Amino acid sequence: MVKVGVHVSIAGSLDLAVDRAKDAGCDVFQMFSSNPRGWGYQPIAGEVSEAFRAKCRTTGLIPVDHMPYLPNLASPKPEVWEKSVSTLTAELGRCGTLGIPYLVTHLGHHLGDGIAGGRARVITAINTALGTSENAVQLILENTAGEKNSVGSSFEHIRGIMDGIEEKKRIGICFDTCHAFAAGYELRTEEGIAETLGQLDEQVGLSNLRVIHLNDTKGDRGSGLDRHEHIGLGFIGEDGFRRILHNRVFVALPLICETPVDDRRDDRGNIQAVRDLAR
Repeated sequence: MVKVGVHVSIAGSLDLAVDRAKDAGCDVFQMFSSNPRGWGYQPIAGEVSEAFRAKCRTTGLIPVDHMPYLPNLASPKPEVWEKSVSTLTAELGRCGTLGIPYLVTHLGHHLGDGIAGGRARVITAINTALGTSENAVQLILENTAGEKNSVGSSFEHIRGIMDGIEEKKRIGICFDTCHAFAAGYELRTEEGIAETLGQLDEQVGLSNLRVIHLNDTKGDRGSGLDRHEHIGLGFIGEDGFRRILHNRVFVALPLICETPVDDRRDDRGNIQAVRDLAR
């Protein structure tokens, strides 16, 4: 049995995310703990965190938090970088308050001054945030899609960041299927999946995988296009996802779809597609 879910809204109150996840038929769910398009965030009231924790216990749902959109841990702009570190530190604290075990983060963009500088800033940002975080929340590093100036599109680049992290037990890996495919990794064939996982294991270790972002893609392999598509309706396709969902590495982990909601399919439809293809 796969554990699959989607990203849900926190509109109204953080604990309502659990209700929405349950209504959608999730086993796991992902959320933002604050406005994803702003820098500000409100303190979490005690009654809200208690309600969130209680609902997760009652439903058995596994929550995952995701960093907002604006922070850029690789930014060469001091003001942006400092605000990004502050946001990361705050999000780790908010996860601790809510009892969320994992915080997923993108590794950012170096904005043209070189991958080495961007990677060094990511390492410093993570070490700073984890060094001031007193809980056990794990920071989960997500691979990127190979877009211009991105940090973390290759497994080797992620390895380079992991090597610089002081509290290695506090980090893990999120593998995004859309991003990996867009960055050039093959996921449509059994041979391609085996080769991709082999490279991932060699560079970062499969034992460090914590979360799978299960997304089809609107861009072909190696396109560098970060555009998610419904499961089975993009370039990876039904056969590709059937093979992914019969691979023991993937099915052992929480699977979170960040797929569109439109007139073709909603969240329930993508969850059902995953379960059908996994059978």
